[in-house]
Amino acid sequence: MTNNSRSSQAPSRASFVVVANRLAVERTTDDQDEPCWRTSPGGLVTALEPIMKAKEGAWIGWHGAPDEVLEPFRHDGIDMVPVPLSRDEVAEFYEGFSNATLWPLYHDSVAFPEFHREWWDAYVKVNRRFAEAAAEVAEEGGVVWVQDYQLQLVPKMLRDKRPDLKIGFFLHIPFPPQELFQQLPWRKQVLEGLSGADLVGFQVPGGAANFLRLMKDRLGLETRRGEFVRPDGTRGRAGAYPISIDAQAFQDLANHPETVERAKEIREDLDAEIVFLGVDRLDYTKGLRQRIRAFGELFKSGQLDPDKAVFLQVATPSRERVEEYKRLRDDIELLVGRINGDMGRIGRAPITYLHAGYPRQEMAALYRAADVMVVTPLRDGMNLVAKEYVACRGSGDGALVLSEFAGAARELKQAWQVNPYDIDGMKDQILAAAGADQTEKRRRMRQLRRQVFTHDINRWAETFLRDLGLE
Repeated sequence: MTNNSRSSQAPSRASFVVVANRLAVERTTDDQDEPCWRTSPGGLVTALEPIMKAKEGAWIGWHGAPDEVLEPFRHDGIDMVPVPLSRDEVAEFYEGFSNATLWPLYHDSVAFPEFHREWWDAYVKVNRRFAEAAAEVAEEGGVVWVQDYQLQLVPKMLRDKRPDLKIGFFLHIPFPPQELFQQLPWRKQVLEGLSGADLVGFQVPGGAANFLRLMKDRLGLETRRGEFVRPDGTRGRAGAYPISIDAQAFQDLANHPETVERAKEIREDLDAEIVFLGVDRLDYTKGLRQRIRAFGELFKSGQLDPDKAVFLQVATPSRERVEEYKRLRDDIELLVGRINGDMGRIGRAPITYLHAGYPRQEMAALYRAADVMVVTPLRDGMNLVAKEYVACRGSGDGALVLSEFAGAARELKQAWQVNPYDIDGMKDQILAAAGADQTEKRRRMRQLRRQVFTHDINRWAETFLRDLGLE
């Protein structure tokens, strides 16, 4: 591989190690069509990159190709430690237990979670492989930060091997209440896995409270003031650390001349007085059926004029091999087609539906072009799209309609908040946001932007790592 990467049989020991399902790089090709690596564009990578470089850190994760074993390599000042997954493990650990068992269970069972023992066996096996990689790479007394629901067993596995380490864990998705979590046949093992962390972070205080309650009721551990006491007398902590975005980077991108020009082109192409925008991964937790149905009814009733208003929905492809997601795509496309068939006319459709992913600059242009951003998940750990929209509204206008079941709703209180299960209520708030005068919109947006820029991704990472004890 090129692009400032070098191969190495054994990476040097690192004082700071991140363990995630995926590496912080993705495979691509350079100008000469030679294979190379590039840094992933995600906010987590952006936030941790300076710390990783300063600490000569290591990032452990799967590189994205099944049945391929890669040696560790160095990329842009960071050691990359690939963890291999077989095709069967991708199916059972990732698509199976992680995304067909844990994902729906942790999202209020919006879809029915499946419980298969062979999936659980694969989850244990893969988590052990990640823990072993971290135990080998971390230096004596180092800090290891484990990320998300795919790796909940790693903290205890790692603590058993390396009790000298400081271990953090952050859950990027919701953590369910006890009544839902206890459906999981392996609930005790998952809780024991998380109990190995010195600091367990959640998006909202309710997630931390649910976790501590389960520590007490299911594991019999003493809990007090955000702490839990392990059987050996050592202590761990749990708390809320709401994740955010690189707000300044989004604002700078939105203000780039090419982005400004592209936003104008989007408005001209849509040819509407008011543009509503939805941007989501195609996932059943995002409330797409309810949102599209609400817009269909607004167009049908005449409350929104299809000659003057348009709803643009971007649905990024997701987990397309999973049956539940195939059904969702079919349902959404059928629903959009029916509404456009009933309400549209030649050359004009009230709903523009795009099943595709777009680069960040195109998304910033869409955010600039939209008068009203509609973010209405049925359940979401945080939802960074809402914050991205706010960061891109440097002119101080625009309106955000936000589900009260998104973690972001706790912070973005000046949004027009909705219950996405209440379609009539959602319609009312969509109309209220669209019809608010500019003074009201600017007042709300000013407060939203203050929140997003004050509590950005860097503050999130610094706060968590400070509390974990990274010096």
